[in-house]
Amino acid sequence: MIQVENLVKKYGKRTAVDGLSFTVEKGQIYGFLGPNGAGKSTTMNIMTGYIAATSGTVKINGYDILRQPLKAKQCIGYLPEIPPLYTDMTVWEYLMFVAKLKKVSRKNCYEHVDAVIEKIQLDEVADRMIRNLSKGYKQRVGLAQALIGDPEVLILDEPMVGMDPRQIIEMRDLLKGLASEHTIILSSHILSEISAVCDHIMIISHGRLAASGSPEELQEKMQTQAELDLTVCAGREEVEAVLSAVEDIEAYSFEEADTPENIRVLITERSQTDIRKMLSVKLAGAGIPILSMNRKERSLEDIFLELTESEEETAAQSENTQEPEKENSCDTAAENPEENRAETFAAEEQETSEMQTDDQSADGEEDTEHDSDI
Repeated sequence: MIQVENLVKKYGKRTAVDGLSFTVEKGQIYGFLGPNGAGKSTTMNIMTGYIAATSGTVKINGYDILRQPLKAKQCIGYLPEIPPLYTDMTVWEYLMFVAKLKKVSRKNCYEHVDAVIEKIQLDEVADRMIRNLSKGYKQRVGLAQALIGDPEVLILDEPMVGMDPRQIIEMRDLLKGLASEHTIILSSHILSEISAVCDHIMIISHGRLAASGSPEELQEKMQTQAELDLTVCAGREEVEAVLSAVEDIEAYSFEEADTPENIRVLITERSQTDIRKMLSVKLAGAGIPILSMNRKERSLEDIFLELTESEEETAAQSENTQEPEKENSCDTAAENPEENRAETFAAEEQETSEMQTDDQSADGEEDTEHDSDI
């Protein structure tokens, strides 16, 4: 459905998208997850043909967005972060206007717009001016304009921004319903939105793809170790004797419990081994009562923070390696201020003489033309 290969976008010296590659399959909801400034919106703008990439290719249904823009864009419905609404129109007038822009046939235009209004649940506000609508309804109108023309792909940039909790739940249900007929790509930096709606998640950091997979796959990939929070009623030496005999324990540490006679232990399991059953048997055999045992696995939030922080550290290291060169160049300039001023003065003097020469030649041409007219 969508193929993105080695996508790069640079703004001067700043790289917003850095060698991004991924494939989007038909009939699923894909989520771009990343912090602000990660490159999500830039990637979407390139995919829709709104801006051009520095290098790389984007193909929609086999059509190159740069070489075959009209055919590629016919497959796309786009909702930018700020919906492109004409607030002096009613909802129905605006959607009719969009339908004409997208060259929906006159024969089916009215029926198509009415069907979209019903699907997005805009019946109650269809005759109201857009400027008088709430933020949530404006987002719905923006989604409706993306659906006009019945595109195969919907690209939605922060579709739930500014909505209250009830509107967010309604939008989630709406997107899940649309997934049966459309392939949906949406971006957000809010983890709960992505995990609740998307079948596939792509975590982007500093313009690079940090991880990709379903929420369950990402947790499985990143779940190398789990922590066990154990509270028992026993002495420290008794507990240590049991824990030291368990091979699947990577490490453990003692913490203060709620009462002096109890001990709280934080245990790091080795690999993905669940030791709760075995540990319970061993503690019971040693006559140690277990008051509580909780196993904590890393959530999507933990995975997101770990991946983005590692990318930030990598970016900071690359910037630090470049700093000495800049300092050296500045130091060189500071060491020879007179030479720099002389070079600058010479360059300005040469530029001034060239401008005077151009003016004189231009005046000569004007005089010649004037003489010929006489």
